[in-house]
Amino acid sequence: MKYVTLSLWMAPEIRHPMHQFVVEHDGYEASYLLRGNEMGTEVQTLLFHVDGFPPDPYRDALERADTVREYAISTCPDETFYLYVQDSPSDADHDLIRAVTQTGLVVVSPVAYRADGSVGFTLVGPGDAVQRAVDAVPDGISVDVREVGEYDSRRLDTGSALTDRQFEAVAAAVDCGYYANPREGSVADVADRLDCAPGTAAEHLRKAEARVMRDMLGQDDSPSAGPG
Repeated sequence: MKYVTLSLWMAPEIRHPMHQFVVEHDGYEASYLLRGNEMGTEVQTLLFHVDGFPPDPYRDALERADTVREYAISTCPDETFYLYVQDSPSDADHDLIRAVTQTGLVVVSPVAYRADGSVGFTLVGPGDAVQRAVDAVPDGISVDVREVGEYDSRRLDTGSALTDRQFEAVAAAVDCGYYANPREGSVADVADRLDCAPGTAAEHLRKAEARVMRDMLGQDDSPSAGPG
């Protein structure tokens, strides 16, 4: 059984308005689709984790989005929030969903809608279905195959617990020897590789370590407030 990790890019005019919001506004790194019911139907019920803050501008954009039927927001202690939404997918969304589901592959959560405009996700299934999935992506959407290999749920599940920036911070820390024994790198070294302040790098590492530890213990990262 194989997996393929894809990064897709589509033009702003066919991008979902809430993904476009993340692209256009500072302070929002990505929105991660965690769960979805009735994918490909006229109304989809979806659960997202949005790596961004504050939620109020995002809520205002939800109110303006024609495709959004209903939503609720729950904030988290780490200045992120969860989003429950009922949404009507566009024609482009329908085409993409059909492309990846009709090839016999399974979409592994989360699906990342990133601030650089890309959509990243992993498909799992028989090896001969991987190329069919790539070939089936609709015209007008560019495809970058990031990784292909033998499926290992432990690797993918651990990585999916982190945001893109947290994963980059951990990768930089490992590469510079921050986790070596004895330690060979510093937070400043990680910050240099991420091109950010040392305090920001330290915060990314702290959040990443906390998420991985909670995941190992099977603890839920519960939101601190009810639906807004």
